[in-house]
Amino acid sequence: MGIYKLTAFEPNGEKIIDESIEATNENEAKSKGETLLKEKGALEKTHRCTSPQGKLILFHR
Repeated sequence: MGIYKLTAFEPNGEKIIDESIEATNENEAKSKGETLLKEKGALEKTHRCTSPQGKLILFHR
């Protein structure tokens, strides 16, 4: 299991989501991240999810 970091931002740069996601792999983390973004209404906001190694696995601008 790894800890992935999900962040989302308003257009003015304000951070609206700053969550840690526990997942067994990148695909699971990406799926959990997208679900969380949908639940919080931030799927179309600028967001990113990074792996424990710093790899970008999900990004939208």
